[in-house]
This record gives sequence, structure tokens and C-alpha cells, in this order.
Amino acid sequence: MTRTAVDEAARRLATALDEGRPVSPVRDLLGEHDIAAAYAVQQALTRRRLAAGALVAGRKIGLTSPAVQQQLGVDQPDFGVLFADMDVSGLPEVPSGRLLQPKAEAEIAFVLKEDLADGDLELARIRDAVDYAVAALEIVDSRIANWDITLTDTVADNASSGLFVLAEHRLTLDEFEPRETTMRLYADDVLVSEGDGAACLGDPLNALAWLARTAVSLGEPLRAGQVVLSGALGPMVPAPPGTRIRAEISSLGEVTAAFSEKRDA
Repeated sequence: MTRTAVDEAARRLATALDEGRPVSPVRDLLGEHDIAAAYAVQQALTRRRLAAGALVAGRKIGLTSPAVQQQLGVDQPDFGVLFADMDVSGLPEVPSGRLLQPKAEAEIAFVLKEDLADGDLELARIRDAVDYAVAALEIVDSRIANWDITLTDTVADNASSGLFVLAEHRLTLDEFEPRETTMRLYADDVLVSEGDGAACLGDPLNALAWLARTAVSLGEPLRAGQVVLSGALGPMVPAPPGTRIRAEISSLGEVTAAFSEKRDA
């Protein structure tokens, strides 16, 4: 894949961010399966954000559902970068104006107490590196019009990242097992999604281990204090302005997000 194609795809997605409007897919530039080129676009957009003063808060893992992997023709997850200004946990409402075509999904978020930069990155080390976990809502969003995405579209578009909400109740991994959790998600008090820990690569800690190893291989390892959204526990649902989303994750409790009525940023 030529540098020109990567640069053009990055410019197209940057236009969506700057102008607040979805753009056409970038697979016409990158192809449908060139993951390396798609991550090159993601990295270019990350550098752009960092140059503008953004701070990295962690990562998000996507494509953890076997059904979604099959749909996009892949056999592994993907990831995106979480920036500090994407955390809207402390706001009374999720600002709908910052989103284009949002959807919500319930996840387990891990906060790290140790770097995962070298050495043995097997599951025991991964568990030891987790400080605590909380219930989370990932508000996914796509800069690609009508969510018309293939693998390269979503990877290039920062894994369709939007915003996220973290609950306050914290548990250590001595207090619960992520793979044993069950999840129920409600939109305006109507049950719209269900799932469990096994829906996330068999265990959300498997997803975290995959990310840790992948991040090291790319020279950008996970660091102490970072947040990792480990992947959806059930199907994502639309979250238009005015919607109230509430998820119940066993052991971890509830996490809620009220989306503002208007698209005021």
C-alpha cells in the first residue's frame, strides 16, 4: 500500500472529524483487508490528535465477538486509542453534538497498575497487572457514512471509537471473574441487549492479553494508569439524542449514560 493512499485516507477521515459529517468509506484507497495500511492511517490520525494537545488515556478493543469477526472476514480483534477527552463519565449528559451516528455497548473496563511492556505477557502476568475493573459503556461512532464499514474502514477510523463512560464501583480480580459476568443493557428502560463475559473472546482477560502483546509488537505498550475497554459483552444498540442507556453487569453493578436531547457540542 502506497504512502499516498494512507495519507489520502487519513485526510478523508480528518475531514469528517473537522466538519462533523460522515464521509465515504476508505476501502477504495486501502482495500478491504490491508490491516497494516489501516493501522498506518489510525496512527497518522493519532499523531494529529497528539499534536493538537490530546492525551492518551488507554485503548479500546473491538471485534471480540466471533460473529462480528466472521462478518468482516477476520480471525482476530482490532484496537483503537482512547483519548482523555473521550471520557465523559463526569458529565451529567453525553454530548450528542460530539457524535455522528452513535451506538452503545456494555463492557468491562480494566485499569492497569503496571506497565505491560516486556517479559512474559501470558494470562497470569496480565491478571497481576490489573489494578481494578469497572462496568463501562463504550459509545462507538463511525465517521464512515451509514456505518458502511469493512475491516480496514473501522481500523483506520480508530476502531470506530467515540466516547466512553466508566462506573464508580471498583472490583479487583480477586473479587470477581470477568468471564463469569452477565450483562443486560436497557435503552429507555427497555431491554435491548444481553450477553456475558464469554462473548468477549471467551474471557475479557483474553482480550486484554491479546492487546498487551499486540501493543508491544507495535512499540506502543500499555502503561500503568491506562484504561482498557475490553470489548462488548453483547450486541451494540443505537443511541440517538435523548436516549438513556443503562447496563447491568453482574458483580460490577450499573453504568448509565443519558444522551443530550440536542446535538449541541
